[in-house]
Parts: sequence; C-alpha cells; structure tokens
Amino acid sequence: MRTSARTWTATLAILAIASAARAQVLEIGDDGAVRKIGGGWSAAPGAPPAKPPMPYRAAFEAAASANDLDPDFLAAVARTESALDPRAVSPAGAIGLMQLMPATARGLGVDPWDPRQNIMGGARHLRVLLDRFDGRIDLALAAYNAGAGRVTRYGGVPPFAETRTYVGRNLDRLADLAQAKNEGSSQ
Repeated sequence: MRTSARTWTATLAILAIASAARAQVLEIGDDGAVRKIGGGWSAAPGAPPAKPPMPYRAAFEAAASANDLDPDFLAAVARTESALDPRAVSPAGAIGLMQLMPATARGLGVDPWDPRQNIMGGARHLRVLLDRFDGRIDLALAAYNAGAGRVTRYGGVPPFAETRTYVGRNLDRLADLAQAKNEGSSQ
C-alpha cells in the first residue's frame, strides 16, 4: 500500500469539500507534485500567490523526507492546526505545531512540546493515515482531524462542518503552495 501512496499517478478529484458551492480538482503527478487544475483562485487575476515564509523549514523538510511526504503538505497542515505556534493548545488538549493529542504523541514516541519532534510525530501520523486510505489526501486529512474510525464509518469525509472546512482549508493551502511552486519553476 505504501508503494501506491508514493507513486500517486491518478487525478484526484475533491468535490464540494469546503462547501457545496466550491469544488476543486487537484492533479497529483508521477513526481508527487500537486497541481490545481480546477476551481477558483483567491489571488487577483495574473498575480501569483505569494509563498509564505515557512518557519521550521528544516524540520518540515527532515520530517517530510523521513516519511515520504511533501514539506509543503506538512506546513499546510501545521498552519491550519496551530497557525505555526509551537505553544498552541486546543480546547481538546492537542499540543504544538501539528496539534498532537498527548496519547498520540506518546504512541509516536515524541515530545509534543518540542517543535521538531512534534513535526516528526505529525508527519509519521499523516504517513500512516495516507497508507491506510490508499494515498487519498482528503481522507488522510479528515482522519487527522476527526479520527480514522469516523472516516471508515462514514466511508469518506465525515459530514461534520469542522472536518469538511478543515479538509478544504488544507487542500486550498496545498494547492496555492503547489501553484506558486509550479509558477516559480516555469519562470
């Protein structure tokens, strides 16, 4: 299963995740690059989206490399989870950049208060979820937010507004970063 996750070759259609009025289509190439090929962009016409600075870039790159993930994917999740605040604590008790629950952090053998360990733990957890859901980014994100059991129970992204918004926000961030990366490489 991990091999298929590594060689994402199919076009992944994510329809109506954020809301019924918005749809987007992402193409995941043989090289793992994500390109937005459908849906609207939030940037002004003709203006490429600015790639935001990435604090902890080295930690995202190390965790991504160790877990066969894209560092921009990890950064998108961290931005959504914690706004890149290593001291963030959710009302549910999730901790740090990747908002790991204490039990999840213990199971992964990481200190959730250490930014680098938190990023590595979040990356490991996302890798497991991607493998479990056959490389489906939308389902892995939904499982990261709502739990893998709920994704399995509902046979897809659960019908919770918070989870659907979370998945849509992450896919939008990932697509914007991919577009900026693709535009930067074509210039």
